[in-house]
Amino acid sequence: MATRSLLSISNLTTGDINRLIARSIELKKGKSSRLLSGKVLALLFEKPSLRTKVSFDVAMHQLGGHTIYLSQSEVGLGKREPIADVARVLSRYVNCITVRTFSQSLLEELAHHASVPVINALTDEEHPCQALADMQTIVEKKGKLKGVNIAYVGDGNNVAHSLMLAAALTGANFRIGYPGGYEPKAEIVARAKVFAAKNGGKIQLLHDPQEAVTGADIVYTDVWTSMGQEAESEVRRKVFAPYQVNQKMLTLAHKDVVFMHPLPAHAGEEIEAGLLDSPQSVVFDQAENRLHIQKAILEELLIN
Repeated sequence: MATRSLLSISNLTTGDINRLIARSIELKKGKSSRLLSGKVLALLFEKPSLRTKVSFDVAMHQLGGHTIYLSQSEVGLGKREPIADVARVLSRYVNCITVRTFSQSLLEELAHHASVPVINALTDEEHPCQALADMQTIVEKKGKLKGVNIAYVGDGNNVAHSLMLAAALTGANFRIGYPGGYEPKAEIVARAKVFAAKNGGKIQLLHDPQEAVTGADIVYTDVWTSMGQEAESEVRRKVFAPYQVNQKMLTLAHKDVVFMHPLPAHAGEEIEAGLLDSPQSVVFDQAENRLHIQKAILEELLIN
């Protein structure tokens, strides 16, 4: 990898992504690896988690290492103790720090002061581990990334940002259908368009969700209200109502369309009830792949 930490999908090259996916698929097939025996991973979480916490914990265990979970109440990042001091102390104890927090700038400050690799396990700006698991799932279902048409419907949030960047780096085409005022960050879009131009992909921003999914190979959505936005939930339900992904919308996509969602999902909001269990859904494959791609990331940062 071009950097010693994974703070953004932008830290990766096309080759990095392809190599991580290939290694993850090997590990998923049961290729044994105890390469991280004796290594310790700190899980520093300001936000609650199911998949991220369990998958990193199990990943480290299966690689022969150990994890230490640290909640915000235990650490008080930037409140009880300065971020720089937390980074420098943890660097004396552990071999890697995985951070799940709100602010991308907090993550970057911690990484700046740490002398061990830092992994972004989610910020308000990006979710790179999720995007890499998504790319792996697409490879498994479609056999490739280059030229695949990915349609994202909903909020231009952290998941959309990382998915867009990953698509652009691998030559996939990315369309996002979103309501006005909920667009992805302009700087992320600009960066993705540069990557896409270099790798033969295309980035499109649309307001019409039907236009976004027409002819898509992949239809992807996420929750309408992310952690920290709970006060906006009622407003968001009204604004995003036309953006619900349902069977009728999927008929506009390619006949062998694959439906994706990072979970947790809310039936009756961003998805129609029953969609997670439909033949098109690969949502639980995505969730499983979080485990394997994180093993590949940990190997890459701590061994290679």
